[in-house]
This record gives sequence, structure tokens and C-alpha cells, in this order.
Amino acid sequence: MAFATTAHLNFRGNAREALEFYRSVFGGRLTAVTYGDFGMPKELPDADKIVFGRIDNADNGFRVMAYDIPGQAGAEAGPAGTTRRENGMTLTHEPFFMSLRGETVEEVGELWKKLSEGATVVEDFGPAQWAPAFGMLTDRFGVTWVLDVAAAHDAG
Repeated sequence: MAFATTAHLNFRGNAREALEFYRSVFGGRLTAVTYGDFGMPKELPDADKIVFGRIDNADNGFRVMAYDIPGQAGAEAGPAGTTRRENGMTLTHEPFFMSLRGETVEEVGELWKKLSEGATVVEDFGPAQWAPAFGMLTDRFGVTWVLDVAAAHDAG
């Protein structure tokens, strides 16, 4: 039996904006279905929010899903800056990070540049003990990304 896992991100009213941003970074096909598309009366506040969002079919294999939590538009997403580096350690209160690994410093570096627009950099992208390059940031939507380049022994 085979399985596929895909990160499913939860937003507070800006899932469409986040999905459009991720598509601009990674490519792929964007699907966005609103609560209204599923029958919620259009006059209700969440009718235009995303109940099912997905990016798939990217040439690089990127996939992600997202939706807007009902009734949470504009709500505080949680404490800002909950991930930081201190004394060589990553300290966080977040339950997960998005991890992205590529084969070359150049290709991952380009993704880093795009994702870092409006982001808070936790650790600059550059050489690391375990990888040709590594970096960590929290994007403008509050999602923390770990980007690294596969070491020669990790490839494949």
C-alpha cells in the first residue's frame, strides 16, 4: 500500500493570498474553492474564504493544501516570533516547520529569495556543518520554512 502526505496549512482569512504566493514561488496548479462555492449563503462573512485550497502538479514536486479557519478572519494567528536561534539552537513554540530540500545551492537559493520577501529570517541561508547550505525563515503568512541543500551522501 502506498501513501502520500501533503502539508495542510490553516489560515485566518488569507489562505488564497498565501496559496497565490506559494504558487508564485514554486509553480504548479492552484485550486481554490470557497465556502460559498460549497453552498454557504454569499452574504455570510466567510462565504468568500477558502474551504479547500491546493497547489499541485508543480514540475518540482511541490504540493501543499490550505484553508481558512471559519470565523477566524483577521484573528491573531498566535505570538509573533515564536521561532528563534539562540546559542546555536533553534527554540520554538510551533508544532511544525515546512522542510524543503533541494539538490543545489543555486536552486534552493532562488526559492529562499522568493520565500524571504516579507519574511522574518530566523537563520540566514548559507553553509552549514551538515549541508552545503541551510536557512530558516518565517514567511509573511506565519509559516516557518527550513530550506537546505542535500549533502552529497544524502542525494537520491
